[in-house]
Amino acid sequence: MKREIIQTLDGSTTIHIAEWDECYHSKHGAIQEAQHVFIKNGLSLFPNRNVSILEIGFGTGLNAFITLLESKKLQQSIDYVGVEAYPISVDEVLLMNYVTELNASQESATFDKMHESNWGEKIDLREDFSLTKRKQFFEEIDDVDQFDLIYFDAFGYRVQPELWSTAIFEKMYKALKANGVLVTYAARGVVKRSMIEVGFTVEKLAGPPGKREMFRARKS
Repeated sequence: MKREIIQTLDGSTTIHIAEWDECYHSKHGAIQEAQHVFIKNGLSLFPNRNVSILEIGFGTGLNAFITLLESKKLQQSIDYVGVEAYPISVDEVLLMNYVTELNASQESATFDKMHESNWGEKIDLREDFSLTKRKQFFEEIDDVDQFDLIYFDAFGYRVQPELWSTAIFEKMYKALKANGVLVTYAARGVVKRSMIEVGFTVEKLAGPPGKREMFRARKS
């Protein structure tokens, strides 16, 4: 499918899939969405500790990069696993403006290293931040009791409802440790019902700019 780079309303870039009219991030602001959904309502719940994170949809690396920046402020040590079935190209990576928009020129080499690292190989981006990228379909995930936090950032239900199924959320539930948390930009009733069916306790929160609501789910 044809992909094009577009600028979102907060100035940060994302990838648009014309055939689906679907973006990797919110058109209202890629960075704003990541900070609100995954940092404010996810990562910030785990200050001053070791945190293992599973990202569903590594994509452009924006969520991982912001997590690296924010984890230092939160005094966290991060073990980050990003799952992606269709990695973006080097050319697309070069067109992402996250380093500039996040005023993170000192971490420019780190952002490059995130994308240059081999798939399936664990690397240290910092002494307190490790990254493993897994080229994998979501239905192939079989981790058990491994993660404190899941960033569920799959393409929207409108275009890929199979990624929001009970079967997928059962895998997410199993992958989390006890009291683990899953955060996502989604807020559809059908998604909430699937989460509850597998055992999650789900709360509805205020959404990022341009979106009224989002979900946060906890494993009891």
